[in-house]
Order: sequence, then structure tokens, then C-alpha cells
Amino acid sequence: MIDRYLVARRRVPPIAIVIAIQGIVGLSTFAVLVSSGGLVSMWTVAAGAGLLAALLTHLAGLELWWVIIQLLFPPLVLVALLLDWPAWVYLALLLALALVYWSTLRSRVPLYLSNAATWHAVATLLPAPQADRSLRFADLGSGLGGLLCHLAAARPDIQFEGLELAPLPTWLSQVRVALAGRRNVRIRWGSFWSRDLGDFDVVFAFLSPVPMTDLFAKVQREMRPGTLFVSCAFEVPGATPDQVMELPSPRQPRLLVWQVPARL
Repeated sequence: MIDRYLVARRRVPPIAIVIAIQGIVGLSTFAVLVSSGGLVSMWTVAAGAGLLAALLTHLAGLELWWVIIQLLFPPLVLVALLLDWPAWVYLALLLALALVYWSTLRSRVPLYLSNAATWHAVATLLPAPQADRSLRFADLGSGLGGLLCHLAAARPDIQFEGLELAPLPTWLSQVRVALAGRRNVRIRWGSFWSRDLGDFDVVFAFLSPVPMTDLFAKVQREMRPGTLFVSCAFEVPGATPDQVMELPSPRQPRLLVWQVPARL
């Protein structure tokens, strides 16, 4: 019974579960307001609705960020009603959020930004320069391009490529790269699932637990023997890394490194 539930939940998009929960909570909230005759304050009802939505989201097995969103959504709706802003403000906020997070709804990979400690650690993993060709490095989900700009300055002999699905971070990182004059960096807008990883000597990913199994299978299928796959923070279930680098960062505690083996 539990196995059937888990299989069914994987087939349902998280956003559908979130909307369904908010619908249940909304009906419950309306019932409380009607039955109380105005004796319960709006803030109490909003806080209770947020707690209920967060609890149901947690029980549904969704990721932590969905739980936080569900917790904050009812109080924020109340704040918005009290502020009485013009409609275009909400439309602008919705558009900005969509440009950053719209891909998260189906990929279940939020916008994680790596920090300087991670950049310096990744730099130590880069292979030595090759006399016969340029090395190539890919950042899957390159965000605002901080890692790529740092590495490009340190290793001008390497060609760096960022793949980012969210539109706004893609455009901002492209501007950042242009202003920094990094000619050995290219930022692409699109999904890394459609990109052949066989072109790269090092592939870096700071994603989420959700895609790691499928991504590792893609790495093993496409990357050449001896090349490196580096995951920031997130493990690959059932795959022991060849190297683990601890980082002085609680949010990004370590790098997990696999060397692609020879194919049998």
C-alpha cells in the first residue's frame, strides 16, 4: 500500500500537490471564519492555515522549501490584502518569480548559489593544462555564473560552459560574464538533459537530491573514461565517490568527486 502511494506521488507534479493542499486549507479556513462569527482574529486564522498547509505538505513527502512556502503563504496573502497595493505590483512580482523559479516546478531543483569556498575547492580539482587541446568544464545549473567567472580567471586555458534553465539567472550571468570580459566562458539557456556531456573533462553540479540518480547514469553513459564528475553537497544513492572534499561551509559542506571508469 505504501509502495503504491510512493509510486503514485512520483507521477504527480509537486505543484499539483501544493495547489490541492492550499485548496483543502482554504476551505478549512473559510469554515473556521464562518463558524467563529468573527471571534477569531485574521492573523490567528492565517497562522493556523500556514501551519496546517506546512504539515500536510511535509506528510506528502515534498521537499523542505515547499513546506516553508506553504507555511508562509497564508500570512503573506493576508499582508498583501492589508497593504492594498495596485494589481500591477503583484503581476510584476509574479513575473519576476516566474523568471527565476518557473523551472523548479517541474525539475524540483531550486536556485542554489555556490560560495567562494566551493569555487576555490573546485579550482584545485581542475586537471593540468594539456599541450594538444583545450580542456572543457561544464556547470550544470550555473545560476548567476559566480563559479564560472572565478574559474575562468584562474584558468584561462580552459573553456567553461554554463547550462541554466531559469531565464533571469541566465541573462544576468551572461551580462556578468560580458562585463568581466571572460572570453573563455559561455552561458547557455536550456536544460542540461539535452546536452551531451561527452564534450567535457569536468562536470560540476549543485542541484538537489531529486535528479542525482538519473544524472549519474547520464554521466556514466556519456562522459569519457578518466573525466571527473563533481557534485556539491548532494550524494548519488548507491554510488561511493572516489574523493570527498570537506568545505568550511555549513550550507555547502563538501564536494563529492567521481572519476568516470573505463567502459566494459
